[in-house]
Amino acid sequence: MVSPSPYDDRSSVARFSRGPGAGSQDVRVRLTERGVAIEGVDGEAPLIWPYGALTIAEPLSAQSIDALLSYSYQPGAALFVPDKIFARALMEHAPQLTLRARRMRSARPWFWAAGVAGAVVAGIWLSGFSPANALARMLPDKAREMLGDQVVASMTNGRATCVAPAGTAALDAMTAKLSAAAGTGQRFKVVVANWEVLNAFATPGERIVLTRGLIEAAKSPDEVAGVLAHEMGHGIELHPETGIVRGIGLAAATEIVLGGAGGLANIGLLLTQMSYSREAEREADRHALSILKGAQVSTDGLLSFFDRVAKMEENDGGTGIGVLRSHPQTEERRAVVAAAERYAATPALDAADWEALQSICTVTEGAETVPSAPPSPRPSKPLPGETDT
Repeated sequence: MVSPSPYDDRSSVARFSRGPGAGSQDVRVRLTERGVAIEGVDGEAPLIWPYGALTIAEPLSAQSIDALLSYSYQPGAALFVPDKIFARALMEHAPQLTLRARRMRSARPWFWAAGVAGAVVAGIWLSGFSPANALARMLPDKAREMLGDQVVASMTNGRATCVAPAGTAALDAMTAKLSAAAGTGQRFKVVVANWEVLNAFATPGERIVLTRGLIEAAKSPDEVAGVLAHEMGHGIELHPETGIVRGIGLAAATEIVLGGAGGLANIGLLLTQMSYSREAEREADRHALSILKGAQVSTDGLLSFFDRVAKMEENDGGTGIGVLRSHPQTEERRAVVAAAERYAATPALDAADWEALQSICTVTEGAETVPSAPPSPRPSKPLPGETDT
């Protein structure tokens, strides 16, 4: 029920027409609970035009001095009321006729468009779609390999590569075993940097770098296999390539896709940028568990690795050593591994091969020029294009 207004007890003179060619006549109009009552039309009973079916030529506002009305169910009919008090009182009964209402109707398509755009963005976010990852998947294999070589060269910064033949053979055997278990057909290339820090990282083009410090700290070949499987997980998901695309921008990455090399020239500028998301690390951990199971290598090695890292983090004053900085908390990752399915397993390497891998850095090749003041174990953020354990 419409609340009464001061106008409801009075009537106004108006002009009424049934339609084009029908002429017009003087009538009186009143505002009632049911609608606009039109009295004196050809001596008939008053016509009632319900408020909800009214339309108006010019929207009503506080400055309106008249109202030209139409009725949806009587096409062609018109009612002109030259009374500002009537016009302003009508606003309370038929708010859809106001200027504000018209503006809202005009803006409604934009609201809908904004809503649709928001829904699309939300859908993309919920689906996990990443434009950078999509473009990364378009990169030619050669471009990805070039990117990987550039990142490895920048990251190792003049350090030699460990190449003792027996150790290299043992590492290649472990890599082949885990790669086959991944089942993706990717051919991972793993090198060991003669670097004392405990670290490992994946780069574009299925390149993976392990450090001498990580191998020396490992207590079993299964620990190294667990870290290596994690880095393979990053390679499977193209996390390193995605990081490079985000770092150099879509335009430069597109140039690489189209055969250019401009994006490579400035790759060194990325060395202080970006860190990978925790979800990316969780994805790599999930792949690691799957790969280890497929290779029949126990997850206990990865579990032991996390236990030792947790102790190192405690000794580091809670700030976290470089190998896990910016990643999910070690305890969270350890809990996932601890809850993983148990299965019959054999060591990733036999005793002889494990001993050979531990001695891989007794023979090195390449430059050994390193900064006189060694860098901290890790930068505050992982390097672009790399994904450490």
